[in-house]
Amino acid sequence: MKSLMLSTKKFIQREEGVTAIEYALIAALIAVTIVTILGVVGTDLNAVFSAISEALKGAVPASE
Repeated sequence: MKSLMLSTKKFIQREEGVTAIEYALIAALIAVTIVTILGVVGTDLNAVFSAISEALKGAVPASE
């Protein structure tokens, strides 16, 4: 029983696992941020390129 208590105490005091979890949470937060930004920017870029495409269609002379 005493060795189980010592093992548990050592496990709780180790910080390597906590550091790995912190890095994983930071990486997940960065990934979510990038996906969100790309979603918003992608929609805006699609609208801009569609407007440019429509404007260029009017500027191209009709084929003969």
